[in-house]
Amino acid sequence: MVIGLPKEIKADENRVALTPDGVKSLVASGHKVIVQQGAGEGSGFEDREYADAGAHLEESIASVYEAADLIVKVKEPIEAEYDLLKKSQILFTYLHLAADRRLTEVLMQRKVTAFAYETLEDHGKLVLLEPMSEVAGKMAALNGALHLAAYNGGSGRLLGGVVGTQKNNVLILGGGTVGAAAAKVAAAMGANVTILNRGMERLRYLAGIMPENVTMRVSNEAVIRSLLPTADLVIGTVLVPGAKAPKLVDYEMLKTMQKGSVIVDVSIDQGGCIETSRPTTHSKPTYEVEGVIHYCVANMPGAYPRTSTLALTSVTLSYIMQLANEGVTKVLESSGPMRTALNTFEGKVTNKAVKAAFGLQ
Repeated sequence: MVIGLPKEIKADENRVALTPDGVKSLVASGHKVIVQQGAGEGSGFEDREYADAGAHLEESIASVYEAADLIVKVKEPIEAEYDLLKKSQILFTYLHLAADRRLTEVLMQRKVTAFAYETLEDHGKLVLLEPMSEVAGKMAALNGALHLAAYNGGSGRLLGGVVGTQKNNVLILGGGTVGAAAAKVAAAMGANVTILNRGMERLRYLAGIMPENVTMRVSNEAVIRSLLPTADLVIGTVLVPGAKAPKLVDYEMLKTMQKGSVIVDVSIDQGGCIETSRPTTHSKPTYEVEGVIHYCVANMPGAYPRTSTLALTSVTLSYIMQLANEGVTKVLESSGPMRTALNTFEGKVTNKAVKAAFGLQ
């Protein structure tokens, strides 16, 4: 199979979907890998390393798309890439289609076989989402603390405080991988942390691994309403695999928050779990609504591309290898995880959550 590795062109995205070691493994299995020049520079991998691994280098992104049977990326294609997609081409990347009707329609129109990292389930776990979720969770606490600074428009409260001052309150919506990572960092800073989650089994597990300054509570609207007025930092982490994130905080609830408090909505890739959230970028990460700072960067782990790339590619490579070795037909017959990753096929949506989001067949 011919595998194409284009350079990411989404704003402030410096991750890359294959390392030189990954290319070497694919080439050793008999595949041809075409890499766009500069694809790995943002993650610290030089063109020479890809060439030494056996890759063919191409200058333009169009050349990569034109030659490849399988395109591997980190982030979803953006509008500049839509016309580059070929009929029956295979695409393997983060897609988040439930938050992007236009991309969904393009993939259907061009009959792209699209596999999404974020819906791939293996033994009940979203294994390709977890490493980036851990990065995003840690970043959420750090960036939330940073934007509480007065020079960033925040309340001027140091997360966790110091001796002789009051500790600040962090409210985390969702107790998955993102929420757990965020809680550990916020708790280590000394803040009072509350994790809200719907499932008691997960809350019991978290209670056994979290420090004493982390409280677990069952999530519902009344509890969220009661905690928002005293929250200095709210971190939204709710995820429904493949679907749009549910809105847990509406505009009226937002107005009860303190001026200068901060929201970090990690769910923004799936539309966000705060009604007032809209996607931002690393270069312009925040905006203000009703005096509340919103941080809603849609590709948070892209800020730490070296770490993120190494963490991501360590889990994606085996699935890329399986797809390249077996082809689409065989892999869909033999692999349950790859079936869960499939989002579009032969002009149709194959993910129920995406179907429901747009009322598609």
